[in-house]
Amino acid sequence: QVQLVESGGGLVQAGDSLRLSCAASGGTFGGYNMGWFRQVRGKERESVASITYRGGTTYYKDSVKGRFTISRDNAKNTVYLQMYSLKPEDTAIYYCAAATTGLGFDTWGQGTQVTVSS
Repeated sequence: QVQLVESGGGLVQAGDSLRLSCAASGGTFGGYNMGWFRQVRGKERESVASITYRGGTTYYKDSVKGRFTISRDNAKNTVYLQMYSLKPEDTAIYYCAAATTGLGFDTWGQGTQVTVSS
């Protein structure tokens, strides 16, 4: 069973950058599509970006296109979310997720808080 641990969140000002990391242990990381999601208290969790198991295809939520980049290093069992030009509306808990069964994202990390002040 894969376990995911996010890191890299924090408090930044609007316009700043952050890079989130998600380290995986157990399982077969290189065989999983991976994703980043975020959730604001009281709202539903939303998909931010995802990447296929070899990194060949990526998806981005419209509001982060051109500002966020998802990447992965299968040798390090890690997926990244590089965030540029952060906005206050990017404030949320960011979660890493793995699709281990081919039926959608089914394994989640504990989340890391990103707060963007105006």
